[in-house]
Amino acid sequence: MSRAQRLALVEPQAPDISLRRQCQLLGISRSSVYYRRQGLRVYDLELMRLIDEEHLRTPVYGSRRMTVNLNRLGHPVNRKRVQRLMRQMGLKAVYPKPCASRQGEGHRIYPYLLRGRVIDRPNQVWATDVTYIPMARGFMYLVAIMDWYSRRVLAWRVSNTLDADFCIDALEDALARYGPPEIFNSDQGCQFTSEAFTEVLKAHDVRISMDGKGCYQDNIFVERLWRSVKYECVYLKAFEDGAHLRGELKRYFTWFNKERPHQGLDDATPDEVYFDQPLTQAA
Repeated sequence: MSRAQRLALVEPQAPDISLRRQCQLLGISRSSVYYRRQGLRVYDLELMRLIDEEHLRTPVYGSRRMTVNLNRLGHPVNRKRVQRLMRQMGLKAVYPKPCASRQGEGHRIYPYLLRGRVIDRPNQVWATDVTYIPMARGFMYLVAIMDWYSRRVLAWRVSNTLDADFCIDALEDALARYGPPEIFNSDQGCQFTSEAFTEVLKAHDVRISMDGKGCYQDNIFVERLWRSVKYECVYLKAFEDGAHLRGELKRYFTWFNKERPHQGLDDATPDEVYFDQPLTQAA
């Protein structure tokens, strides 16, 4: 577990265990906890929101260009600060790059199986990804499982850390509700390459597909989902806590699946396509 993930587990207001004891158990110093709380001030959260918005528009921007963009918007920040914030958000510039490092044990990379493939039915291909969600005080992460053909969101979860557990929870929920797909596609993030995640897919005889490293277009439908979620829900509200976020996302995804027409689906809704329902005729 990384230092950032251990820091995220600290609960300063926990009634049954002191902050000192929490830090001892997690192997971190109390000063690092206080520094983290101080670092995520309102201004940092505003910068992270601006970075997130720009990343949706131009995912090829790394920390250097993102710094220039923030400076142009009137925020005189340096690159080191932008790098730190982008690491916390789990954001990286998207561009083709060679695979120069070996993967750790249990982190096998699978080939991309969707190039040139005709996707013509529900449950043929599922796709997933994780995105950063800004809050009124802090941030969380959202994972979604989407049916590629119908664009239907089959399952989703939020978490305050970037570990694999909430991704596995969403995957198991989708499998329990809808049965296994033929192919499951993801990026090469450590959550999805972990043995714990891929073993769930193998247990259901699902073929595993992964985007090429830095290939933004390989999982384009989930990327479009993030744009919709953020501009139609997240950026319109200031979520106070995880419960508030979950409630609003539940309402949004219900509307997204049942009522929101998609131009790419000939103005049908994801539910109509996934369940092969007739289009609702206008009166």
